[in-house]
Amino acid sequence: MKKVKITAIRKACYQDLMEKYENPIEHACDLEEGQVWIANGYTMPEGFCPSAWETLSQWVLALSHGGQNFYDGWMKNPKSAMISCNDGFRPVSFLLETLEEDAE
Repeated sequence: MKKVKITAIRKACYQDLMEKYENPIEHACDLEEGQVWIANGYTMPEGFCPSAWETLSQWVLALSHGGQNFYDGWMKNPKSAMISCNDGFRPVSFLLETLEEDAE
């Protein structure tokens, strides 16, 4: 099993949708573009968003166990995936990349 690098690539914010549909909340997503985490195999990295992990975890699991070339060549790097969290108001796009380093 390998470690997987998770990088926050882009964070969108749809203010018009928030104003129209979202109830006011005190704490929204605090992830920032450029943040990096290392998943030790299938273990959620410390400080990572649990809601985003629910979306990404199946991809991290597959990559950490040697999965590659999803959807017949979707990614230029076959040992990677670009996955977005499921927050429809402020989605974050994450680049997942399998590392050569073995998980502990």
